[in-house]
Amino acid sequence: MDFTPPESLKTLLPEVRRFIREKVQPLEGPLQAKGFHALQPELETLRAQVRELGLSSPHMPKQYGGAGLSLMEFAHLAEELGRSPLGHYVFNCQAPDAGNMEVLAHHGTAAQKERFLKPLVRGEIRSCFGMTEPEHPGSNPAWLGTRARREGDAYVLDGHKWFTSGADGASFCIVMAVTDPESPNPYLRASQIIVPMDTPGFQRVRNIPVAGEAGEGWASHSEVLLENCRVPVDNRLGEEGMGFVIAQHRLGPGRIHHCMRWLGICERAFDLMCERAASRQLSPGKPLGTRQMVQEWIADSRAEINAARLMVLHAAWKMEKEGATEARDEISTIKFYAANVLQRVLDRSIQTHGAMGLTDATPLAWWWGHERGARIYDGADEVHKSSLARRILERYGMKKVREE
Repeated sequence: MDFTPPESLKTLLPEVRRFIREKVQPLEGPLQAKGFHALQPELETLRAQVRELGLSSPHMPKQYGGAGLSLMEFAHLAEELGRSPLGHYVFNCQAPDAGNMEVLAHHGTAAQKERFLKPLVRGEIRSCFGMTEPEHPGSNPAWLGTRARREGDAYVLDGHKWFTSGADGASFCIVMAVTDPESPNPYLRASQIIVPMDTPGFQRVRNIPVAGEAGEGWASHSEVLLENCRVPVDNRLGEEGMGFVIAQHRLGPGRIHHCMRWLGICERAFDLMCERAASRQLSPGKPLGTRQMVQEWIADSRAEINAARLMVLHAAWKMEKEGATEARDEISTIKFYAANVLQRVLDRSIQTHGAMGLTDATPLAWWWGHERGARIYDGADEVHKSSLARRILERYGMKKVREE
């Protein structure tokens, strides 16, 4: 196994890092002070520059207008983009659009690809994904309240979603809804259905405040109501009842995307921590970095980031070589491990900055508020640890028990 960046990326990665540092990072302060909408003109200018470089939608095949990077190549690139909260957006590979692009590419019809996928890859529109519900636990994805009943050549959707990321300003939502509530297999009850945001009965109620900030545009999470919302059956992705199968297809690569983005955040936070420790004087001639506790934070952070990166690259390698099913253990492991490394490194960096770490002078506080959810979304730590441990124990002879 060789996780060295491919030759194709050896010149590209430094160029991307320079682009992020010189053109994207200067917008971080204005993002916190003015909000996403105020930055749209400048962000669109940068997105146009990325398109001219041929790097927009880097994770998508060239046949759809992407840059055609492999999962391993994109894993390396995603770390560089993660060094800024705006990096993935500028390169049009932000969540949830990146996952929606992949789902449409693999499961969309020709008509769906023409109407929804191509403009999404070109960066002309945004999308969102409606699965999480306030009335039902995310740890039990088979238990959904949203229904899609069949009426002739249409589905009529009714339900309540929240934490629908990026819904503010999106053109369409891929909604997970139960189409066969009587199926004996709970994982064959739901389907994924494309719902244009202007469909009558689709209501974006509000942007949900996260850590005291409601956000706006792509940088937000919405509450959504669907009431007698009618769309054509042709808007369904794949066969009826295959919603969870399709969801798993997006979650494997998606978790690798997230983890590498988190490592980019970790590296930026690590740089900031080290710069602060080396420059902040406790007294004349005695920088903060002379304190053994701070040195321990730096050493632990370096080791944990390196370990997490190797784990994530191994998971990406195994997924490419053997498929998502064979890489289940690795994907579960990186999800909770990298999320915890992210939290610890951010906490140490904030602590090293003292009161300054709580301000908007750095992106640390913004990340702390927005990325604490890393240990919750896409499967909470506890769920991943439990499922991983059960699979391991079954190999040691423990009888498989189906949980209700």
